[in-house]
Order: sequence, then C-alpha cells, then structure tokens
Amino acid sequence: MLYFDITEYRQRLNKTKEQMAKKGLDALIVTDPANMNYISGYDGWSFYVHQGLIIFEDKDQPVWFGREQDSNGARITTWMDDENIMGYQDHYVQSQTVHTYDFVADLIKKYQYDHKTIGVEKDNYYFTAQCYEHLQNGLLNTIIKDGGLIVNWVRCIKSVKEIEYMKMAGQILEKVMETAVNLIEPGVREGDVAAEVYKAMIKGAPDFTGDYSAIIPIMPSGKRTTTAHLSWTDRRYKKDENVLLELSGCKNRYHAPLSRTVITGTPSRELENISKTVIHGLNTVVDFIKPGILAQDIEAKWRESISGSRVVKESRIGYAFGLNYPPDWGEHTISLRSGDTTVIKPGMTIHVMPGIWTDKLGFECSEAIYVTQKGCETFAKISRKLFVK
Repeated sequence: MLYFDITEYRQRLNKTKEQMAKKGLDALIVTDPANMNYISGYDGWSFYVHQGLIIFEDKDQPVWFGREQDSNGARITTWMDDENIMGYQDHYVQSQTVHTYDFVADLIKKYQYDHKTIGVEKDNYYFTAQCYEHLQNGLLNTIIKDGGLIVNWVRCIKSVKEIEYMKMAGQILEKVMETAVNLIEPGVREGDVAAEVYKAMIKGAPDFTGDYSAIIPIMPSGKRTTTAHLSWTDRRYKKDENVLLELSGCKNRYHAPLSRTVITGTPSRELENISKTVIHGLNTVVDFIKPGILAQDIEAKWRESISGSRVVKESRIGYAFGLNYPPDWGEHTISLRSGDTTVIKPGMTIHVMPGIWTDKLGFECSEAIYVTQKGCETFAKISRKLFVK
C-alpha cells in the first residue's frame, strides 16, 4: 500500500536528481530510512541491518538493496518494479568476513557506474565507517563524495498530502498529551503513565490508528527535569514537583511533536516566572512566523521577546521535523538559531521548542507548526500553559 500517488514519488526523485546534478553526482546512495521512505515508500523495521537506495541519474526508478528476507517488504511498500529490488543473502548480515557494501559495490559495477562520481550520506546514523571503507575498496576507480542532506533538504517543503498526515498525527498528539496530563498525580508511577501514553499513541483517533514515534516519550520528573532528554523510571511522582512531557503523535511515519510541563502541586516562584516568560516568547514567535523571513529572524524575535527577563536560552529554539524513524523526528536541516539564513517558505514544518533547563528545574512549552501562505498554523490545539495538578 502506497501512502502517496506515484506521481508524487516521481516528483521527489526528480527534485533529488536536480540537487545531485548541482553537486556533480552521477549516483547517490541513500541510507537514512526516512529518506528511503520519502523516495521509494519503503517502510519496515529493518534498519538494524544495512539497506538503502541507489539513485542513478539515468534510471527512472531507484534501486533498493537490503536483506533478502526484507525484499518482499520492498515489493509491498514501494512503487518500484521487481527488477529494481535487490536482496542480499544472509551471509552478509553482521559478518566478520564480508560486508553488505561489498554487495553494494558489485551492484554499482553491474550498472556500470564504477568510473563515475557517487554520493553517500556520510554523516548519517545508518552509514558507518565500515560501509565507507568497503565501498572505497570495492570501487577503486570511483569518486566517492559526501551527498549528505540532499534528500533531507528536498523534504523540507511538505506536500498537501504530507501536511494531511501530520494533521492526523496532531489529532493523535492531542489524545496522547491529554492522557499524560490527566494521569500524572503524586503517588503514580512514571512507567504506568508512560504505558498509557504508548497506548494512546498507537490507538490513535476513532478513524485511524497511530504509529510508533521516532523518539520515545520524554517525561522526567523532579530533579531529572534539569536536563533535556530523560524519560520515565519506576519512581513515583511526588507532590510539588514538575514533570516535563515531550511527546508526539505519528501517522504513516509523519510526526507532530509537542512539549508541555506539569506541576503536581504549587509551582515555585522561579517556575512561575520561567513559564510566563517562555510562553510569552513562544506566543510572540508563533505569531511572527511567516514566509519570507529567515530562520535566524525567528530566533532573534524570541530573544527580543524575553529581553529583560532572567531566562537564558543558549541552544537553538527549534528545528524542521516531519517524516522519520528512530532515533529522531528532526530533519537535520533548518535550525532556529543565529546564523541560519534559510528562507522560511510555505509548506515547511518546524518544532518551535524553547526548552529551559536550570540547575534546579526544567520547563518546556513548544509548538509544532506548518508555514502557510500568510503565516503559520499549529498541528494540535493544546493550551500553552503550565499545567497545575
């Protein structure tokens, strides 16, 4: 089952080829599972072994390579002809004597591209030093260059159908966040709330189910809120402590993430002050976002909006997100920070995430937005406030 019309996949492939040509690449090996999905539709939990697509400049379809037992998954989930699905035998899997990229090098020779220039996604979670070495050793006459983020940048502007899936993820997100906020009470175990969060994430909405998220539910409490990326434990919530929630809905691998903060009792004056400042800044930024401004302008507006307060935010305040697999729902392209001169355009999707973490506590309140012709809209309707229980 394809989630998009074949014409959309072909448009994505052609846009990628245009960017390849600008970088002088005759072929591109795509190993990021999200990029694979975006170009081909491939969707399987098989990224623990080496797999990918090879995009050749003169072929109207990419070539999929992966473990032979996953090749039927490629036939089921992609728009590609059977002749372009190449499964490798199991002796390549986690072997000490041969490597999958020996197989890939042989494929490139088969298509007579071993005297050309090939791009690889060098700085990708799923492309290792061993992959690079075996590709080099197997293609001595090939120029191998960095082709990282080519597909990621093509993905930046979402189609109408992609936005539709992200709106569905937003509906799921509303249920997920509501579940977490309602269940957090002194004496309740963190893990029990996490279990219900997962249930809500997968159960989805009345008309459709959800997917697993690329990031686990981030939901620390107490002292653990002083840092950004911790999750649940077997501890029980205590009275008068805050809980960070960074959760997501996901549909067809498209995400809608969001952060909120809960206090199980009376907030301290410091937490109240931080929450008011951050929420004011977030409201200002969301109202400010529109086509034509730069990514760095958004961060500058944030700093302007909180000037005079005691809140300090040294890291970026947001990033592009959308289609993805573990370990991240971010696209690794746009960052809302000084120096990012990316022009904001309709169809871009950004998680505005001005999280604050001090030595004593943390506070998070974010918004997932998509850029429209005149401004931006949110994927979910969840109150921007400190939730007091």
